[in-house]
Amino acid sequence: MKRKAISILLSTAMAVTMLGGCGSSSESADTSTDSAASAADTVAETTASAETTVTAETAAGEAAASDEGSVLNIYVWNEEFKSRVTDHYPDYEEVDATTGKIGDVTVNWFITPSDDNAYQNNLDENLLKQADAAADDKIDMFLVEADYALKYVDTEYTMKISDLGITEDDLANQYQYTKDIVTDSNGDLKGVSWQGCPGVLIYSRDVANEVLGTDDPDEVQAYVSDWDAVAETAATMKEAGYYMTSSVNDTYRVYSNNVTSKWVEDGVINIDDNIMQWVEDSKEMVDAGQTGTHELWSDEWSAGFYPSGKVFCYFGPAWLIDFSMAADTEGSIANAGGWGAAEGPQGFYWGGTWICAATGTDNPSLVKDIILKLTCDEDIMTEIVLEDNDFVNNKPAMEALASGEKLIDGEEYSNAVLGGQNPLPMFCAGAENIDLSNQSSYDQGCNEEFQNAMKNYFEGNATLDDALDLFYKAVVEKYPELTY
Repeated sequence: MKRKAISILLSTAMAVTMLGGCGSSSESADTSTDSAASAADTVAETTASAETTVTAETAAGEAAASDEGSVLNIYVWNEEFKSRVTDHYPDYEEVDATTGKIGDVTVNWFITPSDDNAYQNNLDENLLKQADAAADDKIDMFLVEADYALKYVDTEYTMKISDLGITEDDLANQYQYTKDIVTDSNGDLKGVSWQGCPGVLIYSRDVANEVLGTDDPDEVQAYVSDWDAVAETAATMKEAGYYMTSSVNDTYRVYSNNVTSKWVEDGVINIDDNIMQWVEDSKEMVDAGQTGTHELWSDEWSAGFYPSGKVFCYFGPAWLIDFSMAADTEGSIANAGGWGAAEGPQGFYWGGTWICAATGTDNPSLVKDIILKLTCDEDIMTEIVLEDNDFVNNKPAMEALASGEKLIDGEEYSNAVLGGQNPLPMFCAGAENIDLSNQSSYDQGCNEEFQNAMKNYFEGNATLDDALDLFYKAVVEKYPELTY
């Protein structure tokens, strides 16, 4: 009966997921399309009956009472988390590209790229089989990104972190917003992250020196301190032969992270005033030739990573600076240490990866230990900063490096891509101020469809009203339960 209950539960969620039409990206959730916003509601209704639902608590209790499994299966979309475990989990031994060992336990990595929603589709398909899978085939851990986290968090796909034996005290040093993203509608934490992703404005030092007369972060900040200042600087950059940003999409998250209302209010699609301000400001910049309309991650967008691209600034978190701006490519601005970082007009965040324990895992103790070591151990997290340049989800670790209290070979922390600058004080301040009170399970789909629709308007292929109509229709097609 318990197996049948879990099967019904996951089948319901999967059915809604497939009806919605999912999508995601390999670098970030920006270029993905998601479906199952209604999955959480449907699963919630399914689980309402005590007679037909096996709760996460029950599953966790049974797992903890049994012997630990001999195989640990981890589902991911790229090598990032695997490299963190390989490099920083004390007991991990690498066997080959997709296999490892932790003591007597075999670790299998199931790596499915996010392109065309392949990762989520594969994960969903295997979660559906979880209840009836053999012990060695069960999913033990899987990862989610911020933009679709609620799809899994608000269902029984995921165990409560407390059911693993991880306490609030264990997580006390983590940034609150990283918890808020993966807290379900009942107030239960369902995932944990080793990283934080507050963003900054990343500017070309050479262009700043040429056009503004300085590349000092504090002085550059005066030119980008609010959106009026950004508009003035954009005009100055245009006159000097530079684009302010590569694309209107570079600023989108800064606006969308600072809304005062949700995308959906009482089942009705709602466009916040700050989102419409992005449209107005972006249209002016496009018409003035101060920015483009390129898709994020396109070759046209990333042309600004090189001097010939003539782009003054991008907006992004630590992972964009160190892993996505061609730092290893000779001739790039990053490779020459030619970027600087300033706070910019508003705080924001972009992305992040969360570790979830799959309901039904037969390795709860090992899953717990991996989470504790990689997200709570201050020494390990400091290692990750120093070796991988990640901004980690541990306040004492980050504050010690930001303030200079923690030295590396007698020197304060610095970032080579940023010309030796220490951006950590800005990141620490940003992480403390991120507000997710207006987050909803529809964010990914609404953000994507809005940007897609407005591209027609920016490029002169549609009026604003036509673009808005296109947006509404696309969202309702994706989420039929919504109206506008």
